[in-house]
Amino acid sequence: MNLICFSHLRWNFAHQRPQHVLSRFAEKYTVFYVEEAEYSQDDDGYHATYNDDNVTVIIPHLNADGDRKDVDLRLRQIISSFIVDTNIEKYFLWFYTPMALRFSTHLRPQYVVYDCMDELGALKHAPQELKDLEASLIEKADVIFTNGNALYNAKKNLHNNIYSFPSSIDKKHFGSARNINFDVEAQKHIPHPRLGFFGVIDERFDIDLIEKVAIARPDWHFVIIGPVVKIDPEILPKNHNIHYLGSKNYNELPEYIASWDIALIPFTISESTTFVSPTKTPEYLAAGKPVVSSAITDVIRPYGIESLVHIYTSSDEFITQVTQELAILDKSEWLKKVDDFLLNISWDITCEKMNAIITEGIKSEHSNFKNVEHNV
Repeated sequence: MNLICFSHLRWNFAHQRPQHVLSRFAEKYTVFYVEEAEYSQDDDGYHATYNDDNVTVIIPHLNADGDRKDVDLRLRQIISSFIVDTNIEKYFLWFYTPMALRFSTHLRPQYVVYDCMDELGALKHAPQELKDLEASLIEKADVIFTNGNALYNAKKNLHNNIYSFPSSIDKKHFGSARNINFDVEAQKHIPHPRLGFFGVIDERFDIDLIEKVAIARPDWHFVIIGPVVKIDPEILPKNHNIHYLGSKNYNELPEYIASWDIALIPFTISESTTFVSPTKTPEYLAAGKPVVSSAITDVIRPYGIESLVHIYTSSDEFITQVTQELAILDKSEWLKKVDDFLLNISWDITCEKMNAIITEGIKSEHSNFKNVEHNV
């Protein structure tokens, strides 16, 4: 069986939910990951690259001088060519982006998965077309997975076969940070205490909070790792105690986290973060680092309620909680509680549960995608 995924995220951009999930599904299926198209001077076509995760990444490319009005038709033809060239017969579809419906409704999969990572209608500047296409995808999907409980509660009445699969962890990978006793070259010069963050730096990142605390506590040093997207890098605060280290390889992250004193989830509380379920929450904990987070629903429940993560609602609370945490020298009791909580949480377990649902669905030999009118 083949799995064809349509995604808005580049495979090599950042190691997120798609990479965690599909690299594991690649142990059971032949996985093709179709990215958004690129424009070039070449004729319409696609590039296929087989990577170390046993996933074949397909990048459609469109001639930039062509008739832009028929982009969707040309993409349909590229997808059809890729399927014929690869001799794919039986397959199921996996969507991360509803926008792919614009050029995929001619396909006849055995099953359709919508792995919903966010409430798309709440994203800043989300076009109406995106919302309309998501409604169509929800109708066509055979099963919907949501990236967290808040998102599940928002979607549960829209589909009769929907499951919540919150962000999980690769415990072995991030747990290795607990045994690393050296400092990487890029942050050797940064004094302690170090308050660290890794992830995409975008409109959800609370720039004002970071700047305010950096000014109030010049002896604390912020280590910020990750790419800057959808915002102007020039608006980021430039205080002497804020250190931007850029993007790092996923495999390098434990080496950076190992010498942090506290890990941060400094997201704004807004429409765009109402339904997020940060993968970094359990990853920080697996690394053995205390976590201070803004009041995100899927962090409060369960991590805040279980007293595994500090939750703040203002810069003053942030400063108080960091100060109190830095004063705790013996973290053994907290670490045991963390490990007990994470005992049955892993991407392996998540993917096994997902696959059981999909396998049962494929056996039914029915796909909504094949039987719903394709009127997108």
